[in-house]
Amino acid sequence: MSIKPKAVFLDMDGTILNHHNKVSAETKQIIDELRNEGIFVFIATGRSSAELVGMLPEGFMVDGIITANGMAGYIGNEVVFEHSLPLDLVEAIIKKAREHKIYYELFPHGQSQQVLKQDKEFVEAAVRDPKPESVQTNEWISRQQAIKEDIRWVEELTESHFSKFYFFARTRDEIDNWKQELEELQKLMQFTMTPSSPNNMEVMVANVSKASGIAQMLERFGLIGFETLAIGDSDNDVKMFEYVSHAVAMKNAPAHIQAVVDEVTAFTCDENGVYHYLKTSVLANIAKKSPRA
Repeated sequence: MSIKPKAVFLDMDGTILNHHNKVSAETKQIIDELRNEGIFVFIATGRSSAELVGMLPEGFMVDGIITANGMAGYIGNEVVFEHSLPLDLVEAIIKKAREHKIYYELFPHGQSQQVLKQDKEFVEAAVRDPKPESVQTNEWISRQQAIKEDIRWVEELTESHFSKFYFFARTRDEIDNWKQELEELQKLMQFTMTPSSPNNMEVMVANVSKASGIAQMLERFGLIGFETLAIGDSDNDVKMFEYVSHAVAMKNAPAHIQAVVDEVTAFTCDENGVYHYLKTSVLANIAKKSPRA
């Protein structure tokens, strides 16, 4: 199927990132080519802005980035929007995570994640080798890197503006039980939660998603009403899929995600699936270069 979107939104993990958390040179190249043809390209990721530092290849350029599942949006150094978790919610969730010994990371806007020092023992225990078979390789790599390099272990919370919580468990039963605990808390406090893998859960402000972030970014660029395309692979992409004109799931996406989209890529994230799809279904459909709006 060939389409002519004015804006393309790309997930990262399992989409433009392979399972070793790398963006291929071919993917960077096709993004550059689309932008040269007048198509706006955006990242829409569950990762925070701080997590992107050093992850994207040199010279990687997009028109804007939506981070933390729609909690923030940036054009270079310009802040388009930022939403923050209420502090009473943050404190309540940390208390509950401690009671259940659930691995957590709390992300301040623009800074690396924090974990309270008193919780270090059970947080570190969750990501000790060996890797459980059910855990995806890219997520295991990211969590071990977080423990070794990224997490700031603090005596008390040093910020007041947080973009999201990230929770991880070694088993799916454990994360399912944690989801039930969060659902009970939702009866008392408002927030949104979504997984980006079978072993995690993320918490954001109520009614915030990648879709709400896309809407805000399109408005900023004057692109409301134009055809849009999104490519992703996980549950936190579903709202995005529902919002855009044309939704595409990666071949490596689980069956229940592939069932809700318009199209599925022919190749996985480890086979340059985004590159091949954009080249054959978007770039090949552009007859000539068009000026950017």
